[in-house]
Amino acid sequence: MKTHFSRRHFLQLTGQGALACLAAPMLRPAAAEPAAVKSAGSFDFVFFTDTHLQPELRAAEGCAQCFRKISALRPDFAISGGDLVFDANAVTKERATQLFSMYAEAERLLDRPIYHAIGNHDVFGIDRRSGAATGTAGYGKRLFEDRIGSTYRSFDHQGYHFILLDSIHLTGDTKAWEGRVDDRQLAWLEADLAKSGPNVPVIVTVHVPLVTSFYSLQPVQDPASLPQQIVVNAHEVLQRLEPYPVLAVLQGHTHINECVLYKDCQYLTSGAVSGNWWKGSRWGHPEGFTVVSLREGKLTHRYETYGFKSVSPAEVTAAS
Repeated sequence: MKTHFSRRHFLQLTGQGALACLAAPMLRPAAAEPAAVKSAGSFDFVFFTDTHLQPELRAAEGCAQCFRKISALRPDFAISGGDLVFDANAVTKERATQLFSMYAEAERLLDRPIYHAIGNHDVFGIDRRSGAATGTAGYGKRLFEDRIGSTYRSFDHQGYHFILLDSIHLTGDTKAWEGRVDDRQLAWLEADLAKSGPNVPVIVTVHVPLVTSFYSLQPVQDPASLPQQIVVNAHEVLQRLEPYPVLAVLQGHTHINECVLYKDCQYLTSGAVSGNWWKGSRWGHPEGFTVVSLREGKLTHRYETYGFKSVSPAEVTAAS
């Protein structure tokens, strides 16, 4: 689905995985305009997020069905927006390891390079119900790092620069985490962008959204929940991105499919592979993933469903 760049405000939200696009006035000063973008290649890649893999609710079956469809599209690579498993926070080390092993097995079906952002449910032991202490092997983000890799990184492909950020900041208190990109990572981001330069188009991935209309769309708004819905220091990230030609920021976490257009950058939050955590659609957004098409420095996208029939909440209740 093509996204039209406009300087007018608009908001469109539909219930069957269509994109909701919110545009704000583009007021970037002339002095801040980036230099001309270098020529870049043409290819497709897939952004999928929130697989929430688990032995229950036929999640492995659904995830396999999704990954087979992605593989059949033959994208150059795939990017995961995090929350690979459900849930590493509040379970034993044995269960968390089992979940990551399940995910690794499912991912074999993709049969192409995959890059991962970390999600809040991918962090081991931070919920006291897990019984894990801070010194437990794999505690916090270490299990993700051991099984998946670095929690933030960058790479280049056909003239584009891709950045994956870690938006999960461990607070050490009863809330356990909040959406935040920490100071060390901000310094790394600044240096990484400077190294890439002002002429290379950039695409960023983050689990917790930097920019979203999600909070406004909720029927009940709870200000106390905001630190776990958005990146609370998003302005610091955006300040560092501002001088560069950022085409899109790919986001997960909310399980809804929307696009916010701001200052020529598309903030694309993809619907979840798991839909409503493997219990049907989420606010009318079905299980799916996003196909991103890059054509000589221009970016379009579309949302794809994959036909999985989720377990209904009634069936879950009957089986429990």
